[in-house]
Amino acid sequence: MASGLIRRHMALSLHRNVRLSAPACRYVSKAAPKTQQDYDYSGPSMKTTVPGPRSQVLTKQLGEIQNVGAINFFCNYEESRGNYLVDVDGNRMLDVYTQISSIPIGYNHPDLLKLMSNPNNLSTLVNRPALGILPPENFADKITESLLSVAPSGMTRVQTMACGSCSNENAYKAMFIWYRNKERGHNTPSEEDLSSCMINQAPGCPELSILSFMGGFHGRTMGCLATTHSKAIHKLDVPSFDWPIAPFPQLQYPLEEFTRENAQEEARCLEEVEDLIVRWRQKGKPVAGIVIEPIQAEGGDNHASPDFFRSLRNIARKHGCAFHVDEVQTGGGATGKFWAHEHWGVDDPADIVSFSKKLLTGGYFHKDELQADKPYRIFNTWMGDPSKNLILAEVLNVIRRENLLEEVCRSGKALLNGLYELQAQYPGILSRARGQGTFCAIDICDDSTRTSLLNKARDKGVLLGGCGTHSIRFRPSLVFKEYHVHMFLNIFNDVLAQHK
Repeated sequence: MASGLIRRHMALSLHRNVRLSAPACRYVSKAAPKTQQDYDYSGPSMKTTVPGPRSQVLTKQLGEIQNVGAINFFCNYEESRGNYLVDVDGNRMLDVYTQISSIPIGYNHPDLLKLMSNPNNLSTLVNRPALGILPPENFADKITESLLSVAPSGMTRVQTMACGSCSNENAYKAMFIWYRNKERGHNTPSEEDLSSCMINQAPGCPELSILSFMGGFHGRTMGCLATTHSKAIHKLDVPSFDWPIAPFPQLQYPLEEFTRENAQEEARCLEEVEDLIVRWRQKGKPVAGIVIEPIQAEGGDNHASPDFFRSLRNIARKHGCAFHVDEVQTGGGATGKFWAHEHWGVDDPADIVSFSKKLLTGGYFHKDELQADKPYRIFNTWMGDPSKNLILAEVLNVIRRENLLEEVCRSGKALLNGLYELQAQYPGILSRARGQGTFCAIDICDDSTRTSLLNKARDKGVLLGGCGTHSIRFRPSLVFKEYHVHMFLNIFNDVLAQHK
């Protein structure tokens, strides 16, 4: 029955012909609209303000059960398609935020619906095993077909997890275990280690630390929160660790006009990193690892140069720290390369690379020496989900077959150029347009104006998200093409022109 429902859904999705006449365009795409995917709509269609009446009723209903303060509106995922998210009030919006950057190839992609309708896959969808003890027969093959086919340079091992936070949390544990075994010179704990850890005391629970960066976001579990420094609400009232926090470079834009100043800023931050490593060692809390995002996403889409990251990698080596690159938001192709760290141009970019979001499952790639030395040290009940590896394998097939990374580069260039034009046209509102691929952002003059622009854009049929204190971030799927860019730019231009 389930496969029949999916087949009927796929047929309806492919054969409905819902089209909307586009308004007169100020931006004209070189890509012919006829190349549009069959499953994509032709434009936004708004019937109510957002949230509409049905969303408001459902929000009130859910509010009797849990906190609903973060909910924007309720969605109709059956009717959502391609780059368009449809809400329960029938509003169809061009989604340039994609579930906080986690939809790789749009909504209800035909190839994924076909995959779900295959009866051979039903067992994988219905049964969720405890992978750490009872994996399915084809688990290693599916990991090889999916995750290992996109493994970062120099890495042949991957540990699956369920989400970004647990990916980072367990990666931190792996760094601590590796560092402690390195200190011992072997991997056999003493009786004192075993007894003291049971009461949260040293030496079994050692005074080690992880160095992170101001503005970074790595998740909301306890260890991850200690390395998260983007918004106070994430951390408020939760105990944390005395771990070092380094400044992340605050670059000036346009980059070409501030080459010397930005180089000095990055050098200052790198010097502070080394100073913190030395100080924490002297405090008796040596730095076991350094964690950093290639682009600080939640913290405001903060960028640094490839030279900065290469130097940071060398500092980690020099001081014997593991180097953890958090690609939970940047991984999966949005920057025009599958991994954002590929832009650094190094063969040995990291010791650990964590992922989630566009890769649908969570986890981390790692060097051989970061492999847990005993069972149950890196462990939980599910340790991922085989159904997500199944879907990811097909997503990767689509990315390769449709050359979507090249598409991202084209769309990203059009998006960033359009943002440059808009900030020149509205200098009192917009500034600091920046990005790689379609992973772009722009600053708004203040937070209240940002909120107003986000809401007005949504009511005109474009869904966007904020980041940092006053930025708007753009996180479309990989099937976001040039004509989608120009459609967005026209609508956003209208919003800016009408802003008071």
